Amino acid sequence: QVQLVVPMAVVFSPGSVPGDLRRPLPFRDVQEMEISVNLRTRVTSRYEMRYRSTTAQEEAALAAATAREADAALHPLQDTPLGSLTMYVVPESSSLLPQGVSVYVGRHRSALVRAGGSLAALQARLREVAQAMSFTATSIAAALSDRVPDAQLGPDARRTLKSSLGYEITFSLLNPDPKSHSVDWDIEGAVNHYVKPVLDKLSLVANFSVDSQILYYAVLGVTPRYDKESSSFLLSAHSLPHVINPVEARLGSSAASLYPVLNFLLYVPERSHSPLYIQDKDGASVSTNAFHSPRWGGIMVYNVEAPASPQASLPLHVDVDMARVMEVFLAQLRLLFGLSRDEVPPEFLLEGPGNEGLADWELDHLLWAHTVENIATVSTTLTSLAQLLDKIGNIVIKDDVASEVYKAVASVQSAVTKLSLGHLHAAFQASKEAVTSSERAFFDPSLLHLLYFPDDQKFAIYIPLFLPMAVPILLSLAKIVRETRLRKKEPTKMD
Repeated sequence: QVQLVVPMAVVFSPGSVPGDLRRPLPFRDVQEMEISVNLRTRVTSRYEMRYRSTTAQEEAALAAATAREADAALHPLQDTPLGSLTMYVVPESSSLLPQGVSVYVGRHRSALVRAGGSLAALQARLREVAQAMSFTATSIAAALSDRVPDAQLGPDARRTLKSSLGYEITFSLLNPDPKSHSVDWDIEGAVNHYVKPVLDKLSLVANFSVDSQILYYAVLGVTPRYDKESSSFLLSAHSLPHVINPVEARLGSSAASLYPVLNFLLYVPERSHSPLYIQDKDGASVSTNAFHSPRWGGIMVYNVEAPASPQASLPLHVDVDMARVMEVFLAQLRLLFGLSRDEVPPEFLLEGPGNEGLADWELDHLLWAHTVENIATVSTTLTSLAQLLDKIGNIVIKDDVASEVYKAVASVQSAVTKLSLGHLHAAFQASKEAVTSSERAFFDPSLLHLLYFPDDQKFAIYIPLFLPMAVPILLSLAKIVRETRLRKKEPTKMD
């Protein structure tokens, strides 16, 4: 049973304190909620709120003209470790929040909340903000998707990547018609400018490696449909799943990889199938001309403008607009990590993540989900190992394997304890160590069950070998015994 504790500071600015506040500031309060995963597993979320008034510096920061400026000015004044939140309550008449917006969530671990009149209304709003910035029942269910009945999972629950110690990202340029198109893309510059800041932020979650490749004569494997009205070729939504397998056979990136591979493909259509557009389920063209596959990656179709004159020399030189391409690929990367902003209520205003690709609280969102998933993974791995050892009675447990098992148990217990204390970073590190130790023990070569045979198999193997040799030996022994008995029965002759 896991308890997730979120430390929260609720800071009242002048004029925002509810009239029905029962105790004078400062004081503490606790709100608990239970997330039911299945009949046996429940996760308790506990929000430890510390109510206080603003300091003089915070009041000066809240006097800024816009919410963005206030958030930037408040950030240096906060001491918020990973997993903790700070809520600044502003009066209902405050001009910091636009009309119709009740909550502004910044880039860091703080939010501006409009006072809701009564304390009960304010607490309900604070709980809603805290769930959006930390974890929701949906995100916990997605992290524990292996234990949740399929009927309770949403359509996108299995879209996000499973927790791993590392990920490999491969960018591939597919040029099926190099005779017509000479495509040039500055992938190294684009990775350094757009992808590296995001991966630097995500380095706390896992290790990342990035590589790229250009594949010639690589086709999608699905023939697009020609549309006379638009004089273009169309890929319908139901044909998109059939695109992945033929292309994946050419990628070869996941064959020798220890970690999950994320594939991002830029496809330049051949001249005979240009321009090529992707349609959604309703038949409308997809604005990004791209689609993504859950836990796999994404594909973007990059159309090349036809030459102005039919006599233009081939191949045409194409310079890829990497800003447009990376905008799509980074959006798909966020979806694969479960960082969708669609679930947030409409009266919430979220600040854009900026060049880093994700806000600080979104990083916490990932850490919460991955920590819970790691604890569940270790529990499943150790349970499977225990069942294996129970099944094979004569299995030999080496000291180093036993050490890894003890280390995994100690680390997972430490992770659960750290979570109950609200120390998210320490809990995540402990859960990673637990996963590493449990998998080392489980996949140790000495525990391969094929090395050990049940007793009935031993009899079945060895009896056909030894029985033919044993028959004459047994008959000889029987003869010797019989002769010895006869000799004893004969009377001894006396001279």
